[in-house]
Amino acid sequence: MARFHELVSGFHAFRSEYLSRDKAFFQELARGQSPKTLVVACCDSRTDPAIVLGCKPGELFVVRSIAAIVPDEANAGEHDAVVAALEYGVKHLKIHDIVVMGHSNCGGIFGLLHPETIANDRYINRWVSLAGPAVRRIDHENPQAQGELRCRLCEEGAVLLSIENLLSYAWIRSAVEAGSLCLHAAYYDLHRGMLALWNSGTEDYEELALPAAAAS
Repeated sequence: MARFHELVSGFHAFRSEYLSRDKAFFQELARGQSPKTLVVACCDSRTDPAIVLGCKPGELFVVRSIAAIVPDEANAGEHDAVVAALEYGVKHLKIHDIVVMGHSNCGGIFGLLHPETIANDRYINRWVSLAGPAVRRIDHENPQAQGELRCRLCEEGAVLLSIENLLSYAWIRSAVEAGSLCLHAAYYDLHRGMLALWNSGTEDYEELALPAAAAS
């Protein structure tokens, strides 16, 4: 589905296949939303968090930004859509979990690592520069990492930086300290179709174990 007229056809299919089949469910959704999880995901067309995480409409409050970057409070603009969505989710929807989900082959991180490719793109350049501290940290801790390994480490590191940045907002930090909100770092490997979660105990990403049937 690549052209607008195909989207229109897709909407007709949605009405006939989903709305009519689950009419009561969608009528209930129309009355309001009460998701318990907020996902900050990349804008990448291949990483729709609802599909990757197997969720139905109404289960996720989704915020998407290039490279799943969350600016810290000092760098957030007065009109920052990412932070506005986070504030709505935390303060008004009372979500219980925030998941920041990065992924492999991220164009935003590639641009950050290869600035010549976005040299003339003012807004992209300024946005991905927010993840610059993650790159500097990776290069300091892994000076020998090059190519694909460096890129992956930076993709993973940018997610952790966004988690740190979330805690720069007092209304998020206080909710975390009170135990009413949990933060999770996730990394989706497009090539292998695997999801890894950050384990603060081991200080590493750990892939989710597949059920026996799926693994075979």
